[in-house]
Amino acid sequence: MLIGVDLGGTFIKVGLVDFEGNILRMNSRPTYAQRGYTPIIRTMAEQIRELAEAQGIGMEDIHSIGIGVPGPVEYTTGRVLYCSNLSWRNVELGTELNSMLGKSVYVENDATAAGLGESLFGSTRGAENSVLLTLGTGIGSGIIINGSIYRGSHAAGSEIGHTIIGENFYDCNCGNNGCFETFASASAIIKYAQHRISNDRVKTLILESAFNKAENITAEIIFEAAKKGDALALETVDRMCKYLAIGILNIYNMLDPDIIALGGGVSESENFPIEQVKKKVNEMVFSKDVRYGEIVPASLGNSAGIIGSAFLGYYNNDGKSFESECRRELR
Repeated sequence: MLIGVDLGGTFIKVGLVDFEGNILRMNSRPTYAQRGYTPIIRTMAEQIRELAEAQGIGMEDIHSIGIGVPGPVEYTTGRVLYCSNLSWRNVELGTELNSMLGKSVYVENDATAAGLGESLFGSTRGAENSVLLTLGTGIGSGIIINGSIYRGSHAAGSEIGHTIIGENFYDCNCGNNGCFETFASASAIIKYAQHRISNDRVKTLILESAFNKAENITAEIIFEAAKKGDALALETVDRMCKYLAIGILNIYNMLDPDIIALGGGVSESENFPIEQVKKKVNEMVFSKDVRYGEIVPASLGNSAGIIGSAFLGYYNNDGKSFESECRRELR
C-alpha cells in the first residue's frame, strides 16, 4: 500500500493507494494554515493512521508516503523551500513526518506529482515526454522528460505558469507582470471580465448570472455566457484561448513533448473550449511540416495529485529507475 497526500491551503487530502493506482480510501480535513507547520503535519499523521486503521493494516504495510505541496521543494531532503498558501519557508516536512510515523516520506511540488499521476495512470500514460498543465487559481505544471520527472537544477524547473508571455493590466502574485497564469488561469479570466465590466461599463450576461455582483463571477459563469453568445464572455474566452495557445506553443518549442494534458478546475468545465485552443495552436505553430504533440484533457481529475504523490517513493527519488522499476511493474 502507498499513501498520497495533497496538501493545499484549504484542505489536506490523504489517500490510501494500491499499486494499480486505485484510491482505496481517502479522508480530508481543513488545513487551517494559520496554525503553523507543526500542527498541520500532526494532522497529516493522524489522517494517515486513520486510513491504515480503517483498512485493517499497520504502518509496516505501507511502502512509503508521498506529499504534493503547492510550491518549490528540495525533493532530495523533503524540505519545502517556499509555500505562499501556507506561509511556509524552509520547512523540513519530510523529516518531521518521518519522525512521527517512522516511514519514508517523499515531498514534491503538487503539479509535478499530478503530472506523475497522469503519466502512470492517466491521459499521458505511455508517453516518454509529457506535460500536464493544471489550470486553476494559477497554472501549475508537471513535466516528464525521457520517462523521468523534470525538476531542473534548483527545484524550479517546472514553473511554466510564471513564464512571461506578454504585458498585462495587473501583476502576478509573484510580483512580475505578464506571467502565463495571469492570462489563462481561472483567476485571469475572472479578473479580465471584472476589469472590462468596471472600466468600460459593459452590459453582459456574466454580471446578470453573478446576481449583479462582480465578486460572484466564476469561470463557469463566463463559459456559460459565451455558450449563449454574450459578447464580453466570447471576448474573454477568446483572449484566454489565445494566451493558452501561446503558452502551449512555448512548451512545444522548448520541450517538444509527445502530449500535453490540460487539467485543473478550468479545463474540467463541460464548456471548456479545448477545440478552440487547439485551433489557435495550429494557426501559430512554428512549422506546418512538424507533427506536434497532442493536446488532450487530463483524465484523473482531483485524484491525480494523490495518486502521483503516492508513487513518489515507489518511483524512486533519484529519478533514474522510473522506466525500469516503476513502469515495468505497472504494465
